[in-house]
Amino acid sequence: MKKNNLYEELLELLKEQGNGYFDSDGRPLKQKIIEEALKLEPKVIKAVLKNDKLKKHFTVDVSCITVFDKVKFQRFVSNKMYLSDSYTQFLNKMGLVDPHGELLSKKNDVVLVWPYKDCVLQGGQTKEDDKRNEIFYNEILAYDEITRLCKAKAFCNFKYIDKDGEKNFKSFPKKPIIENNFIIKGNNLLALHSLEKVYKGKIKLIYIDPPYNT
Repeated sequence: MKKNNLYEELLELLKEQGNGYFDSDGRPLKQKIIEEALKLEPKVIKAVLKNDKLKKHFTVDVSCITVFDKVKFQRFVSNKMYLSDSYTQFLNKMGLVDPHGELLSKKNDVVLVWPYKDCVLQGGQTKEDDKRNEIFYNEILAYDEITRLCKAKAFCNFKYIDKDGEKNFKSFPKKPIIENNFIIKGNNLLALHSLEKVYKGKIKLIYIDPPYNT
């Protein structure tokens, strides 16, 4: 094989693995090549190991074991959509890119990321807590704290009030029918988790006021 272009050499070796990596016009199906490389498909790895230059470029030796660098391979195949053989990992266009160097304008899976999205706020809505430090528990690292916060809690000091005033309240029926409104004073997170099991899918609106009037 006398070709000097590393990408062309890769394509020639992939052709030897069958026609699954090319369309009817002979053009490489780059996304399929990338996906199968990330899944460590043997055909792709065989193609890389068969060529000394490809092997040197896309593998590393760890304790006498050859390891396929699938991330480097993915970036190489992806960037060949934009680059010639110049030695640069950057695109020939200006714009915002993701961590893999792909233009955001070329992607459809861009999402808005909220701060502390993987955390749960302990909260506290009383006046005494107005100046307290907000505590965010990470969902993975603070498993015990999250579990305690999200477990159902017991409600107490119930008052039943109708148009005629306050009346005695004993208990809810075993299968409560939502006919009344509730005013719950307490931590929003704890109250919502305590209501969820019984009222999930049955409530049209919950108005959460303090501290941000949301």
